Parts: sequence; C-alpha cells; structure tokens
Amino acid sequence: MRYVLLRDDDTNALTPVECLEQLYRPFLQRGLPVNLAVIPNVSTTAKMRDGRAEGFLLEAGASAPRHVPIGGNPELVNYLLENDGFELLQHGFQHDLFEFDSDDRQEVELRMECGTRLFLQAGLTRPRTFVAPYDRFSRTSLRLAAQRFPVVSSGWYELRRIPRAWWPRYIYKKLLGAAHWRAEGSLLLSHPGCLLSARRPRAGILKEVKQTIEARQVTVLVTHWWEYFPNGHPDAEFIQQLHLVAEHLEHDPDVKVIPFSELLEHTCQLN
Repeated sequence: MRYVLLRDDDTNALTPVECLEQLYRPFLQRGLPVNLAVIPNVSTTAKMRDGRAEGFLLEAGASAPRHVPIGGNPELVNYLLENDGFELLQHGFQHDLFEFDSDDRQEVELRMECGTRLFLQAGLTRPRTFVAPYDRFSRTSLRLAAQRFPVVSSGWYELRRIPRAWWPRYIYKKLLGAAHWRAEGSLLLSHPGCLLSARRPRAGILKEVKQTIEARQVTVLVTHWWEYFPNGHPDAEFIQQLHLVAEHLEHDPDVKVIPFSELLEHTCQLN
C-alpha cells in the first residue's frame, strides 16, 4: 500500500469558504481527507519574496486590521468543524516572510505557542503537524518544531539548517535516499515540490502526480487554494486538474489517502 497526504497551504481568516468548498467537496465526498495548513494569525500585509502581496489575501481590504486570528472568521471555523474530512495543520504564525528562519529561541517559542493558542481559542483541535511558511526553518526553529509537534512537513532539509546533533541521522537518510526521517521523536516529512501548481503545464499535472506516487510509499502532495482563484476568479481548467487527481486517487486500489495524524499510526518503511 502507498500513502498519499494532500497538503493545502495558507487557509486563514480571510479565506472564503466558497473557495475551499469548490476545491475539496469532490475529495470529501469520496472519503479522501484533506490536510489544510492554517495560518493562525494572518498578516494582512504579508508579502511574497518579490515584494507583491501574498495571493492568499483575497479579501484583505485597505481597512483590514494588520492581523486577523483564525477565530475572527466564525463562518470559516464552523465550516472546518462541520467537515471532519479536513485535518488542520499549524502553518507558521502570521506568515511573515521566512518568519521561522530565526535563531531567537524566545521569539520562535512565542510564535509557536501563540499560534497553537489561537487554534484552541477558536475551538479547533490542537494541531499535531507544523508547516513553516516557505518551508524555511532555522536550526533553532526546526528543533523546537520537532519537540512540540509529532509531525513536521517541509519541502527539504538543508544540513546547515539542521541541529548538529541530528547530522549523523540526516547523513544516513541521505545515503539511503529516503525522503522522510525522524528526530527528537518527531516524523520529518519531505515533499517532491508543488506538483499541483498553477505554474505547471496543465496537461501534464495528472501524469506527474501518478508517476510521483508510484515511485514512493509515502507522498505529500502540496498545493495552495488561492492559486485556483487568480484575482478572485475560479480557474476552471486548473480546478478540473485537481478534481481529476481526486478521481484517480479514489480508484487506485494500491493508494490510500490519509491525514497526517494517521501516518503516525503506520509502521511502514518511509521512503
């Protein structure tokens, strides 16, 4: 059996419920869980690397407060609670650019603790998986994430950003060619890039997803809900590709789609 985890990043208090419903109702109807990486206290002035406003700020008007906690959108919170096919991951704190590329232990701890507290204050389940914005960790933040969360999901792990005590285990992982490994009692997952991206040729998305899943026992598929709604309008062709992936996952007898928490219950060899 091969396992697939769909990770959608950047759900936040400004995310329209209609967007998530349009994208993921076909998954939920098929019994395919969706892992939403939720920003606890979204910054309405968040910028991308090139200085442009983040794409997930679809409804951030000029009068919006500087930060909006996830509990500030009761409609979204109720929607997430009513649909148990969603598992919620903690996606940073405010989604400031590279906000966890810091070795200030006190600051990192505060951001992680405050983020979890906002989940709980909103009535959401305590997150068991941590995702850093842009998958960027420092040595300090990676160690703290592993100590606080049973699962850490990232794109990759660089030697210079890994605690020195982890180096032997990391080198062993590299020699084995493994994508996933363990440290500090936490499961550290890698993903093969954003295969479900608006920047990729549409016609090749499903084929690449199939090939990637077939080559791994555990695959994390990463996407971003807002990429399907450029300028707030649905990209029907791109959305169709996502739904074709759902159809494939439903009918492949050798694949099981799971939430991150269920992966902790499996004893399969991770590769």
